[in-house]
Amino acid sequence: MTGMIDLLREEHEDIEKLLGVLEVELSVFDHQERPDYEVIQAIISYFQDYPDCCHHPKEDMIFEKLTARDPAAVKGMGNLEAEHRNERKCLQRVAEIVRYILLDRHILRQTFDDVMRNFIDQQRAHMAMEERFLFPAAVTALRSEDWQEIESRWSQNKDSLFNVGMEEKCNSLRDRVLQWARENKENRI
Repeated sequence: MTGMIDLLREEHEDIEKLLGVLEVELSVFDHQERPDYEVIQAIISYFQDYPDCCHHPKEDMIFEKLTARDPAAVKGMGNLEAEHRNERKCLQRVAEIVRYILLDRHILRQTFDDVMRNFIDQQRAHMAMEERFLFPAAVTALRSEDWQEIESRWSQNKDSLFNVGMEEKCNSLRDRVLQWARENKENRI
């Protein structure tokens, strides 16, 4: 029943690790040093692909079922799809500002800092809402047949060649970023 929730929580942990790497690179930037833009671009690439392909569809199916089962439970959560769209907009801004910096366009340090922090904070706030409200409400309200339907729909979706390839690509990218982060940390000590 809660296998999907456990999977989403694991994905949130992975996302949090990547946000932590972004914070480290932002700290390097804040100390007037050059962050590792290759790492930042890899994280951007991960966020451009993984959430919409592999993460948000699961949450959206749960939210849809929860809305049907317990509309009162979702009232305080806001509009999940709108939040996911907002995440994409914030990410587009991050990608744009990094591209400008790499093209040597003049960007205020504070602007870069603000855009990056806004993205990190927005991601964390969104995941916290899901962890505090969506997941517990779903565990309480959804029935075993709801979970079976969600699992079945997800299974059909994820087994497409596109999704299998995208998930493998993103998992590999995530692992590479975390390895680079460990290596960068060792080099900075």
